[in-house]
Amino acid sequence: MTHMQKKINSVTQKIAYAAAQVQRNADQIQLLAVSKTKPVNLIKQAYHEGLRHFGENYVQESVEKIKKINDDSDFKEPIYWYFIGPLQSNKTRPVAEHFDWVQSVERLKIAQRLNQQRPPELPQLNICLQVNISGEASKSGTTLSQVIELASQVSDLPRLKLRGIMAIPEKTENIQRLEKQFDELHNIYQELKNIYPEVDTLSMGMSGDLESAIKCGSTMVRIGTDIFGSRD
Repeated sequence: MTHMQKKINSVTQKIAYAAAQVQRNADQIQLLAVSKTKPVNLIKQAYHEGLRHFGENYVQESVEKIKKINDDSDFKEPIYWYFIGPLQSNKTRPVAEHFDWVQSVERLKIAQRLNQQRPPELPQLNICLQVNISGEASKSGTTLSQVIELASQVSDLPRLKLRGIMAIPEKTENIQRLEKQFDELHNIYQELKNIYPEVDTLSMGMSGDLESAIKCGSTMVRIGTDIFGSRD
């Protein structure tokens, strides 16, 4: 068994155990491998162990990697690329042209630019609204009170497809506090699902808190360190 295989097996076992604790089906929880700052050879190792969903934070770095992988005949099956980092309006075009998902839409201007710049020959760009659930000034995201209005605006843009919400909770050892934030996200997610039938993604939970996220209803966990090691 390769080192990468051991890492991925460990993560999938964690997800399965956390799901079983709350009578959920682990198959309903998507593993998003966060490959930011990691080289193509590590992505290739993860790909050969069965991973197809990869998350990136930095526009220039990620586009270079995507182009390399597109030109590499070793990658025979499609990879789904998720942009999960803060996105400035002057960098939307390469993201609109190369990614399948953007999980960090926090304001209408960004959504409008992605909509305008999404090539017509590509499918709709899948969108998650990023929510600043902890209210920390250092974090990106819209507020809970603005989610429904922003969702309405995004759902009107024809080249985008609203899929759900994403958030990064505060770092805290207080599990009750953490799960309160996750529960608030789940509530607004359910509200969105009731309005928009295509909404199916609640992206919350990372290497350090995936158990609580899954307990509170996450459908996608974003795992970097536990797959690829600590960030360079």
